[in-house]
Amino acid sequence: MSTTSKSDALKTILNTLSASSGDIEASAVVSTDGLMIASNFPAGLDEDRVAAMSAALLAMAERSTRELERGELEQVFLKGNQGNLIMLAAGSDGVLTTLTTEGAKIGLVFLDMKRAAAEVARII
Repeated sequence: MSTTSKSDALKTILNTLSASSGDIEASAVVSTDGLMIASNFPAGLDEDRVAAMSAALLAMAERSTRELERGELEQVFLKGNQGNLIMLAAGSDGVLTTLTTEGAKIGLVFLDMKRAAAEVARII
C-alpha cells in the first residue's frame, strides 16, 4: 500500500471513530517515536505537540509497567476536569490517541478505539 493510500485509510479510520462517538473530540495515529502519522483534529490544536507529548507519556507508561512488573502496556488513560486523553497501542509502531469530552462514556469509547486500533495496526 502506498504512503498516500495508507494516509487516506488512516484518516478514514479516524473519521469513522469520531463519527461513532460524539464524545471523541479529536483523534490521531502517532508513531511510538513521536511523529504524527494521521489526525482528525479541530483547528488550533497543535499536531506536533500532541504527537510529542503522546510519545513521552507512552515511554514513561511503558517503563513504569515494565519496572513495576505489570506486564505489557495496553493503554494510557488520563482524566482531566475538562476531558480525557486515551492512548491505545496500534501494532508495535503506532499509538491511537483520542481526546474526549468530560462526561464521555468511557466504556463505549474504549470499545470503538479497540476496533479502530486493530484496523490501524493492519495498515501501519
